[in-house]
Amino acid sequence: MNQPMDHDTLVSTMTGGMAPHPAPFAGSDRLHPDGRPRGAFRDELRRISNLRNIGTVLGAVALPVLIVWAALTLNHWATWILAMPLMALAQNRLFILHHEAAHRLLFSNRRINDFVGITLIGWLTFGTGSHGYRIGHINHHRDACGPKEPDFSLYSLYPITKDSMRRKLVRDATGVSAFRIVRPRFRNLSQPRHLKLTGLFLLGQILIFSVFAANGHPWLYLLLWLTPWMFIYQVLNRLRALAEHAGMTRSADRRQTTHHIKQTPWSRAIIAPVGVGYHLAHHVDMTVPWRNLKRLQTALQEDGYLGDLQWPSYLTLWKSLTKPL
Repeated sequence: MNQPMDHDTLVSTMTGGMAPHPAPFAGSDRLHPDGRPRGAFRDELRRISNLRNIGTVLGAVALPVLIVWAALTLNHWATWILAMPLMALAQNRLFILHHEAAHRLLFSNRRINDFVGITLIGWLTFGTGSHGYRIGHINHHRDACGPKEPDFSLYSLYPITKDSMRRKLVRDATGVSAFRIVRPRFRNLSQPRHLKLTGLFLLGQILIFSVFAANGHPWLYLLLWLTPWMFIYQVLNRLRALAEHAGMTRSADRRQTTHHIKQTPWSRAIIAPVGVGYHLAHHVDMTVPWRNLKRLQTALQEDGYLGDLQWPSYLTLWKSLTKPL
């Protein structure tokens, strides 16, 4: 009987297909050798902009409302079609704010951060409104591709064949991936913890459905909320996640765990909103709020930590994720 491989063997055989081998970084006046900011520079970067984040959250929550209002007001077939990918973009933005709250960086007051970012926005992103995502995600940061990495299989074995990539994206675009995400919510319901989480998940969706129903349009929950999440958001989420870590490996050097991609207004609007595109900087120091990640990224470039490790575009990286048969 075959014995399961230990994790180090899994890492060596399944990861690292796209990981670079950068030269050691000696550090600088404002950066440690591992890229983390020093002293006063670190303190500046860790400041949370509470008032500005209130505006960001309100805007992110208002965007789905605006999309629904525009579709109803214009009431044209083209508007209804356009509304679905736009709603998926809005859902992507909400998820990144949920991610920011998982790091407790959305608001400096922990109770407000958790209620707004973990509970309310967590419900809006088809979560349970609990801390499950935060716990798993912190493990991802502490030891990317390590034994507790929640997304090990997502990032492994790259580059892959074009047929394999096509199958993954087809699963996303046909709702299979969404079904696989939701299905575990309804397992092990005899266990109190699982039953509680399922109840929280359903409560969130019932509340969202109730908003549509209270405004006289319950069917829009299916058309403009559930459908974009099931069939479009899943594609966006995979493409963004792959651009962050696909083909990288387990290492104390974050340059080997996380890709760095040039950011543009288009990439920030479609794939990587709310600063999440500065993902290497985010992994170098996960205590830096999203508004300050660009400053950290600039320091990493100027002081020599990054070298020439920048992908020129998301499209270039995505193409590199596949290989000929």
